[in-house]
Amino acid sequence: MGMLMMKRQGLGLLRTFLVLVGVSALCSVALGTQKESASLDQRSHRHRHPGHLSVHRHKQRAGKEGQVLHRSKRGWVWNQFFVIEEYTGPDPVLVGRLHSDVDSGDGNIKYILSGEGAGTIFVIDDKTGNIHATKTLDREEQAQYTLTAQAVARDTNKPLEPPSEFIVKVQDINDNPPEFLHGPYYARVPEMSNVGTSVMQVTATDADDPTYGNSARLVYSILQGQPYFSVEPQTGIIRTALPNMDREARQEYDVVIQAKDMGGHMGGLSGTTEVKITLTDVNDNPPKFPQSVYSMTVSEDKVPGEEVGRLHAKDPDLGDNGLVNYRLIDGDGITMFELSTDSETREAVVKLKKPVDFETKRSYTLKVEGSNPHVDPQFLAWGPYKDEATIKISVEDADEPPVFVAPSYTFEVEENAPEGTLVGRVHAKDTDVANNPVRYMIPRYTDVEQFFSINSEDGMITTTRPLDREAQPWHNISVSATEIGGHHQDTKVRVNIKVKDVNDNPPEFATNNEVLMCETVAPGKVIETVSAVDKDEMAHRQHFTFSLAPEVAHNHNFSLKDNRDSTASIYVLRKGFSRLTQDVYYLPIEINDNGFPAMSSTNTLTIRVCSCDSKDTILSCNVEPYVLPAGLSTGALIAILACIVILLAIVVLFVALRRQKKEPLIVFEEEDIRENIITYDDEGGGEEDTEAFDIATLQNPDGANGFLPRKDIKPELQYPIRPGIGRPAANSVDVDDFIKTRIAEADSDPTAPPYDSIQIYGYEGRGSLAGSLSSLESVTTESDLDYDYLQSWGPRFKKLADLYGTKDCSINDADDGEDS
Repeated sequence: MGMLMMKRQGLGLLRTFLVLVGVSALCSVALGTQKESASLDQRSHRHRHPGHLSVHRHKQRAGKEGQVLHRSKRGWVWNQFFVIEEYTGPDPVLVGRLHSDVDSGDGNIKYILSGEGAGTIFVIDDKTGNIHATKTLDREEQAQYTLTAQAVARDTNKPLEPPSEFIVKVQDINDNPPEFLHGPYYARVPEMSNVGTSVMQVTATDADDPTYGNSARLVYSILQGQPYFSVEPQTGIIRTALPNMDREARQEYDVVIQAKDMGGHMGGLSGTTEVKITLTDVNDNPPKFPQSVYSMTVSEDKVPGEEVGRLHAKDPDLGDNGLVNYRLIDGDGITMFELSTDSETREAVVKLKKPVDFETKRSYTLKVEGSNPHVDPQFLAWGPYKDEATIKISVEDADEPPVFVAPSYTFEVEENAPEGTLVGRVHAKDTDVANNPVRYMIPRYTDVEQFFSINSEDGMITTTRPLDREAQPWHNISVSATEIGGHHQDTKVRVNIKVKDVNDNPPEFATNNEVLMCETVAPGKVIETVSAVDKDEMAHRQHFTFSLAPEVAHNHNFSLKDNRDSTASIYVLRKGFSRLTQDVYYLPIEINDNGFPAMSSTNTLTIRVCSCDSKDTILSCNVEPYVLPAGLSTGALIAILACIVILLAIVVLFVALRRQKKEPLIVFEEEDIRENIITYDDEGGGEEDTEAFDIATLQNPDGANGFLPRKDIKPELQYPIRPGIGRPAANSVDVDDFIKTRIAEADSDPTAPPYDSIQIYGYEGRGSLAGSLSSLESVTTESDLDYDYLQSWGPRFKKLADLYGTKDCSINDADDGEDS
């Protein structure tokens, strides 16, 4: 939009005379001081709107007394037209009229309208300049339209005045109800809240124009939820309306809020939403035991930790507010019982802390307190938040098993004691009122070998055979006691039986190792210190004594000295021992344990003579070397072993290389060259093709006798050609004769390699049904073919080159060459 100042100049300024017609009453505002602007058009629904500046002359219609009044030039200010929305009349709505001062009314002026909706929504009468709206407009879809008006000459379409832009604004009507876009709503407020406590705020929206009229002016009210809650009409804030609302009485409320436009007056549109309000819990209720006295029973055969009973203090609060802690505060059973809390059911569980005895005490009393651990200071005056209850527990009699007077028993018995020796006695009694007699027995799994037996009536334990302390010093058995005439309940007790030691085992050497002595040992040297062991227990001040056996007491080789500390030293009496003369000496020694009764034994010490070096290092004995020879360190041994390993690796590598070198010959021999030659009826490739296998033994009688000359060297002895086989003439061209001659030579000469190539030629000749593949038979002396190229084929084809080349070479000369 813009303010357009129109001045008269050039072709003249556009004189615009606008009459706005609307269904609603629109005010016309003139900038002049007179009110005759309403006389521009006498229609009741037309008016001028401020916003456009126009300068024009107008003849006012005849007034009173028919006097014609002349108006002076005045300016009109306007910038927008209004058309009411949702108009549903039968005729198009007249928006306004365009008129130019240059329009004399003869129809030479043409009015043109362009811009938003021009020609579709807004149409103009190009002669009169009237603008109509052809469609129903919705302000909520588009609130205004920008149009451009222009006056042009009808015949030339030349503009008579510059174009003028104006706005058509859609005038709002109340056609949209308020809406709660975020409903339904959920809110929470603590129970027992004061009146006026804010719960939440709800907000409705109205699509109507909030700047025009009251179409979007909303007022909130509560339709459902009184008298508990209220709502502020202007803000939509919901507040509590009643004091002391108790969650335990009612927890949820459904509140309906209405928003009405037009300021809440009649005729306005409205919308509603639902608000679910939940009262949250506060600790406003103390715990309460449903009963003041609880009765429970416990059997005397219950063990500590078993449950006796349960009780529960009710608290209607939720979560931490409803937690209850229990404790025992008084009673004669406070030491016999204990309390715990079940985490799932929140019950107090009474458990047995110590065993109870019906015969000793038959009832107990407990006082229990239940209290809230979390107290709200706001409601302290409503307390106290705890409660008490009394528990009476009765002890029931039970048939209990017998009880041993001692928790365990320990007895002693000497080893080797005769069968039936008394070990000890166990005693158990029935603690019930009936006091039934008790029967005893030893469970066999505790005395598998049945060393002991027990009298079933008095509990006397005796041995069944002599015991050996050295085999088993302790026997741990169990004794079971059962009431006679009871419920066969038994009680077991541990019985530990120690076998007392008797000196019944002779001493012996601690070790039985041989003593190694050098041949050059000096007289008086200690060669060994011997000690002894005894399976029996060593009594106080008891020790071992050593002496030589009587039969060697006066020997001239060795002597013994008792060290009086349960050890003895062996001395050498002479020198000059030789292991070649005698390599082993046996020295019997008597050992006495000095016990009661005393036990002794004779043990033989083996002394072996060995050869030693100058440093008395043992080199060897007659059994096996004692130590390794001197002079070879660990590093030297490792070096020697490394050299041996390297030599072995070299030998293995050499053998592998030798085998690898021979493998091509073996593989070549495995190739069946004969099959290739026979299949293709080839003439052969020379000596190398015939090295694949050796058939000399089939052709040569000498080969059958085991004589096979080498093929890879020239033979020292040349075999003469057999008589009777003539050579063909030197100038002979008969190839067949030449080949037969060579075959005869090969059959008679076992040393001329190869052995089979010439024989193959024998298969080709005239005997073949298919005819020969060779071209040799077709060669004549008069042949025009040039065989000089055979000279370049190598030594394999030298013979053919000599036969068929241009050289004048005789067959005899060719025979002196290398055989093909």
